[in-house]
Amino acid sequence: MGATINIFILLAIFFYGTCHSMAINNTSLPKFPAIFFFGDSIFDTGNNNYIKTVFRANYRPYGQDINGGVPTGRFSNGKLIPDMLASVLKIKDSVPPYLDPNLSDNDIITGVNFASSSAGFDERTSLLSNAIPVSMQLNHFGDYITRLKGIVGEKKAMEIINSALVVLDGGTNDFNFNIFDIPARAFQMTATQYIDFLLNKEEESIKKLYDLGVRSLIVAGILPIGSLPLQTSTRYIDPFELPYSLDEQNKISLDYNTKLINLLSKLQQSLPTSKLVYSDFYFTLMDMITNPVKYGFEETKNGCCGSLILKQSVLCDPITPSCKDPSKNVFWDRIHPTSTSYEHIINYMVQNVLPKFLS
Repeated sequence: MGATINIFILLAIFFYGTCHSMAINNTSLPKFPAIFFFGDSIFDTGNNNYIKTVFRANYRPYGQDINGGVPTGRFSNGKLIPDMLASVLKIKDSVPPYLDPNLSDNDIITGVNFASSSAGFDERTSLLSNAIPVSMQLNHFGDYITRLKGIVGEKKAMEIINSALVVLDGGTNDFNFNIFDIPARAFQMTATQYIDFLLNKEEESIKKLYDLGVRSLIVAGILPIGSLPLQTSTRYIDPFELPYSLDEQNKISLDYNTKLINLLSKLQQSLPTSKLVYSDFYFTLMDMITNPVKYGFEETKNGCCGSLILKQSVLCDPITPSCKDPSKNVFWDRIHPTSTSYEHIINYMVQNVLPKFLS
């Protein structure tokens, strides 16, 4: 019953924004001097290229539709949400990874990306992949601020941080690596307990960002995990017999998002001068999956690129040919959306999320 109520609450939030989107002028967007991203592969524009991890996208067919087809470490066929959002806000055309050793002063001043593929709020999530957990990403942000102060001075640096837009996501890998697919924590706590455990860590992350000077923050909900191709296309027999069907995985995702919305409301009251805005990813992506014709999609269950080498692989291999037209696919590989899907998410954010920073 509780999950059903959660669905109706989130549906109301999603469709209320959608129904009112037509009244919003796309040119009436807030202005930010810089933009920063923290989270996982939905946002990672190449940080994993610079660490020792198997989760990299620095080979074809990744990035085939941007940068002349030269892979950049983005887990899709083209641009990601950070690139598109920065471009819409007229800050820059792409957001470079913080670990890039060739960052220019202008890159630093206008914002960089700290996200790491396969990372999460739970440090245990990064143990197998050696990804950069969100907590460490925040430490990098502290180092970044020191570097920024060296370029523009302390006063100007803090003006940039105070006025910048920060976008945070995470949680999907945490559930897959600890509860659903790899039961690293499943024998320690239930999924409901894990939701509270994760949200406590997310709350700590938000408070640390605030302490570092961040005042404008978008916090994204997690994806419909049970509807990702990783879970649906080759659902295998779980040797641990974990009691989480695909529907249950989606209900848990919804429950997490509902509690996240409540957390943000609570934090908004306790963090003066801040603006905390929730962004839905769940229903936006689910609508593409369930109503593909509305978006021009033809394939919703399988990734555009695949892996003949490793059937259970999340990622694509460089040998298996990708589909002819990625714009007809919701997903690029078995977990990451295509660039076209990200464009629809950005449209939703432009209509329903960004305007909240003007009020």
